[in-house]
Amino acid sequence: MRVPTRQRNLGYAVLVVASAVAVVPLLGVLDMALSSPSETGGTLSFGSLHFDNFRAVWTLGQLSKGLTTSFLISFSATTLTVLLAVPAGYALASFKIRFRGLLFIVLLAGLMLPNESLIIPLFFDLRSVGLGDTTWSVVMVETALSLAFGTFWMRAFFLDAPSGLIEAARIDGANSFTILTRILAPLAAPQILALVVLVFVWTWNDLLVPLVLLSGGRSTTAPMALAIFQGQHATNYAYLSAAAILTAVPVIVVYIALQRSFSRGIVSGAIRE
Repeated sequence: MRVPTRQRNLGYAVLVVASAVAVVPLLGVLDMALSSPSETGGTLSFGSLHFDNFRAVWTLGQLSKGLTTSFLISFSATTLTVLLAVPAGYALASFKIRFRGLLFIVLLAGLMLPNESLIIPLFFDLRSVGLGDTTWSVVMVETALSLAFGTFWMRAFFLDAPSGLIEAARIDGANSFTILTRILAPLAAPQILALVVLVFVWTWNDLLVPLVLLSGGRSTTAPMALAIFQGQHATNYAYLSAAAILTAVPVIVVYIALQRSFSRGIVSGAIRE
């Protein structure tokens, strides 16, 4: 069906306005990051470019340690979430197990509990087993917090998986593991990559969990380093903007690298739902 020209132009106008609303503030932050550090008013300069701000922030804020720790935590939590969510979603969608409905309700409950209600008990539990102030404690907690959504996300795909293809594979002698790894997982690649992007971004941007679990001060994540840097340079908007951009670069790189698959997975999941 052909869309009327007026309606199409209106749609383009809305997209242009929405893009401007999203992009203009980012350009403002970039401009402030390249302004002179002596300017403390927080206004846009559009003057000379001071690329040394990024180097100064990298050294003053010790961002290398924070970025390394954040990448380790985000990569590990994302990998574990995907490795656990894919078979869990497949099992809940395909296997005729007892109390499957109850298990799914318990899973949904994990999506409803706020992190603030869980973090203090988790802190004492992890410390009691010798995992206090360690990056792996953050990895386990971040994985657990993302696993409920990941399982729900993958279950939605497997519920609509082509049954004829699965039956043909079973007739050929394929077991459930083979069907999952060689048939369904390749078909679910856009959904899996979308899950990778979502979990990585959520874990990278999370401040509460690392702030509490790494309270010993031996390790800091990128958001923690940015918060500490903000407290030390609260009025230097050039340095603050540069630090914010540096901490956001890994997330932007991951999104750009997986943008096409992420969009396909989001659209496909929305259609299924």
